[in-house]
Amino acid sequence: MSSPAIGAGFVGGGFMATVHSRASRSARARLVGIVGSRPERSIEAAEELGIERAFDSLDDLLADDSIEVVHVCTPNSLHTEQALAVIAAGKHVVCEKPLAISAAEAKILVDAASAAGVTATVPFVYRFHPMVREARARVASGEAGRVLSIHGSYLQDWLLDASDDNWRVDSALGGQSRAFADIGSHLVDLIEFITAERISRVSAIKRTFFPDRSLHTAVATEDAVAVALETRSGALGTLLISQVAPGRKNRLYLEIAGSSESIGFDQEQPETLWLGRRSGSQLLPRDPDQLSDDARRLSVVPGGHAQGYVDAFAGFVSDSYAAIRGAAPEGLPRFEDGLRAARITDAVMTAAGTGKWIDIPEGDNS
Repeated sequence: MSSPAIGAGFVGGGFMATVHSRASRSARARLVGIVGSRPERSIEAAEELGIERAFDSLDDLLADDSIEVVHVCTPNSLHTEQALAVIAAGKHVVCEKPLAISAAEAKILVDAASAAGVTATVPFVYRFHPMVREARARVASGEAGRVLSIHGSYLQDWLLDASDDNWRVDSALGGQSRAFADIGSHLVDLIEFITAERISRVSAIKRTFFPDRSLHTAVATEDAVAVALETRSGALGTLLISQVAPGRKNRLYLEIAGSSESIGFDQEQPETLWLGRRSGSQLLPRDPDQLSDDARRLSVVPGGHAQGYVDAFAGFVSDSYAAIRGAAPEGLPRFEDGLRAARITDAVMTAAGTGKWIDIPEGDNS
């Protein structure tokens, strides 16, 4: 007999709550309740998202025994306090990234989830594009050869003008880093996930091109950051992360050069993988008949029927719920991965502030 539907609760009523709730519904959960920034917003969000009940407070939501997992979809500065409350209530947790505003806070969350024995995941959802899994399989199998260099970028334009504003530019809400913590974290997670290489040290330059915006002045968080990196095996890499790149809506691009072939993935064109060779380069389509087992598992529709971000997010939530039920899905990003991204973010910010290369330590849940 199949298990009863997982009861899900949501904290926050903005865009990410919309994304999480849709993915939760796709995973056949029961959407039990939501709490927003105030009781009126809770009611509005419940109606907008088709969630059964609006709660007045997080404590009220956590007191509902029918809720097994809580999705934390609030500003970064609230993650630690709210996720700790979820864990203390004995519930499983899915917490938006960045997991916390510092590596020290992320470590607190990792330790708390481990001690409580709950499933705790963070949505590095680009791992769930089938062609990302295919890239990972090609590196793991040795088809790409030894990793020599890494080139990546994550470019957006939604904060291109001084008139563009958002809570994320405020370091009191988002933390010391904005562009890197928000989107660069996805890029470094993919690098380590695909290559199984650990980034060992970084050097960085950051810029805030618009210190004054429509709702915030003296903005300290970065609009863009350039990073040089080295992995533990000696591979070299360069990254550019920007939220002020005209025409780029959500362009995460990663190219890994191995000694036998290069592998290129473009999140805005996720149905193909570029395989570069000295002769015979090709575009590999998302055709399940041509893919590795894990990539095939995440191909939920036949080749030629496009998959994208929504499908990747649904795959992440589905695997999170499977883990709650006792499974061990391949490649599920957990709080430890959120801690790893936080440590790299801290290192990048330190490097940018000091002009020095900064080592990234291993161990201790890193």
